[in-house]
Amino acid sequence: MGYDYNESELNEQKKVLEGNISLALDSYDAIFSDFDPRPYSERLISDDFLIECRRAVHNRKGVEQLRLLIPSHMRKPNDEIHIKKRLKEYFRKHLIESKRDITSIRKAGFLWFFLGSILLVISTLLYEYKIAVQGAFNFVFDFLFIISQPAGWFICWEGLDKIFVSANPKLEDYKFFKKMENAEVYFLNY
Repeated sequence: MGYDYNESELNEQKKVLEGNISLALDSYDAIFSDFDPRPYSERLISDDFLIECRRAVHNRKGVEQLRLLIPSHMRKPNDEIHIKKRLKEYFRKHLIESKRDITSIRKAGFLWFFLGSILLVISTLLYEYKIAVQGAFNFVFDFLFIISQPAGWFICWEGLDKIFVSANPKLEDYKFFKKMENAEVYFLNY
């Protein structure tokens, strides 16, 4: 008779499988760009490989292992060491870049929001001081008020958009690279 799994063992197996990504590859070259003749330690990562990795990690909380399945007759342990190192370097580099991009976008958003707020304060001051000024300067205060108020609102909202909306695509990249950078890379036979 076969081995009967109890419920806790099945749950443990399910957890292990959830934290793993397995990709079947024809050769090591499937990981890298076809147009890059450099050695594995320097080659560009293939867009197709990255798309498959993104698809595999989508909606996963974390990735513990990236299992790359290679035909047994094509495996070369020395190459695998260089490939693992190259993948780690690639994911780490892009993780840092995406974090830098998010920070840059959000800083710009805060700056825009701050400048918009200043314009709105100026607009309010112009409105208040317009009452005290009579004559020819009244037109100047009206003109500046009319220009500064919508400009202030626009710049404020644009800043908030940068902080909360424009950074989101980069945030998705950051999450992907964070998961992949933390994953252990394994090569297995198939």
